[in-house]
Amino acid sequence: MYVILMYDILIDERGPKVTRNTFKICKKYLTHIQKSVFEGNLTELNLMKLKSELNGYIRKDKDSLIIFKSRSEKWLNKEFLAIEDDKTSNFF
Repeated sequence: MYVILMYDILIDERGPKVTRNTFKICKKYLTHIQKSVFEGNLTELNLMKLKSELNGYIRKDKDSLIIFKSRSEKWLNKEFLAIEDDKTSNFF
């Protein structure tokens, strides 16, 4: 399945550590395309692993993480309004 993941981490005393670990985990499974946005194809098992690892760091009362899922990237269109980054070439 095709996944787009984005997160917002509250910057408080633990925020930098949460941000750092969240970024590393996401980078392990997906392609980093912009600040706190990642994309890529994952199996159901790898999506479960990703969410399990993130649950160890994301604070349910302070942080936000959204995962959009699609059966295939061919159902998505991408439009650039400024700099076009080739890291996002998974979209057509």
